[in-house]
Amino acid sequence: MSYEPEQKVAIVAIGRNEGDRLKNCLRSAIRDARTVVYVDSGSTDGSPDFARSLNCHVLELNPSRPFSAARARNEGFACLMEHAPDVPFIQFLDGDCDLVEGWIQKGMSVFMERAEAGIVCGHVRELYPQKTIYNKLCDLEWQQFPGEVRSSGGRFMIRTEIFRAAGGFRADVIAAEDDEFCLRVRRLGWKILLLDAEMAHHDIAMTRFGEWWRRATRTGHAFAQVAALHGGTEERYFVEDCRRIWIWALLLPLLAICLAPFTFGLSLLALLCAYALQFARSFRRGLQRGWQVREASIFSFFTVIFKFPALLGLLEYQRRQWRGQAFTIIEYK
Repeated sequence: MSYEPEQKVAIVAIGRNEGDRLKNCLRSAIRDARTVVYVDSGSTDGSPDFARSLNCHVLELNPSRPFSAARARNEGFACLMEHAPDVPFIQFLDGDCDLVEGWIQKGMSVFMERAEAGIVCGHVRELYPQKTIYNKLCDLEWQQFPGEVRSSGGRFMIRTEIFRAAGGFRADVIAAEDDEFCLRVRRLGWKILLLDAEMAHHDIAMTRFGEWWRRATRTGHAFAQVAALHGGTEERYFVEDCRRIWIWALLLPLLAICLAPFTFGLSLLALLCAYALQFARSFRRGLQRGWQVREASIFSFFTVIFKFPALLGLLEYQRRQWRGQAFTIIEYK
């Protein structure tokens, strides 16, 4: 079957109260694809109506079930198959991102040239990295070396047949659902490729420390949940991440506090020195990557303190698991 260029890729965008960011997202989507599905998770800002005004297919999720990015993408895929069942490639996009013009063609060309490529993704850059240190931090976190990677993030292009074969996302995984999904895709024998090209601009619009803290807590929950699902495999996914959080945010501080009366407080000083050493190592790696001193300092500082909110996420996962509660999303805004 032959396709016109704009028919080869359909786009599934997901969002919740993204405001102007969604408008930019969908405008970039309809520029590059004939079929665009927008999945809305309970927005109250008129997002579904705006998507309809652009002739997107709109799916509003039933609020009787917990919202999650995984669920939104799965139901968006099902909706897409109703409207364009023969489309060979799908680009998934978050509502706070807009596609870089020309990315779709670059992604498709890799699929045509490399039969082993199951997922392709590109660089994501923050739209306003200088507005806040949290925007800058996120921009630094997006920076990865191109090549074969183990996860694509939530914005990626995939062969339709592979999404179907992998069974889609696990709807009960509330964060790092992309890591969990990509792991299963790789187990099917496919490769995930990060191209040395910009794919999307992201606007995290984070202005407060509390927002960063809750986002880090959500990440800790994600580490625990995915490690519980796949930590027993050869790859031991997120097991080391969880171990480091337990050690640096709980065990070592408790040990230092317990020893403080017997060491005249030197155990606490030793702990602070250990954190300073972590900062120094991360700072040196940042400079080696070509970052400026300010950038390396921001990244290293938050890398060290990240483990404390992440610990709360680990504990929250354990609490929910012990009580048999559903895993609902942890919103940071």
